[in-house]
Amino acid sequence: MKQTEGYVFLKDVRFHAFHGVMPQERKVGADFLVNLRIGYPIERAMETDEVGDTLNYAEVYALVAEEMKQPSKLLEHVAGRIVRSICLHFPLATSIDLTLMKQNPPMGADAEGAGVEIHLINDKSV
Repeated sequence: MKQTEGYVFLKDVRFHAFHGVMPQERKVGADFLVNLRIGYPIERAMETDEVGDTLNYAEVYALVAEEMKQPSKLLEHVAGRIVRSICLHFPLATSIDLTLMKQNPPMGADAEGAGVEIHLINDKSV
């Protein structure tokens, strides 16, 4: 059997952050959920059982947390910073799927959330 790709993921990671267009959103903050899946060459880690051979999800979380601390008006801007940071720190990443959702957004609707979803292929790793 040939391994084509493996993934590290973070699912429903919760943050309280200060992103939003309205001044009140940047003052009071809101709750956000992040879902992230990063493709990378997983074969070596499957054989060696060494953390140095994997894409460490604790380090990925630390990068996401750092970017979530920086207030932005647009979720697209936050998402862009997150994926740029991942690409910079993990050059072996082959793909990134990121969903960033603001829970109960102030838009006059009864909604679980609204946000952005992006899918990237790292053309420098291909």
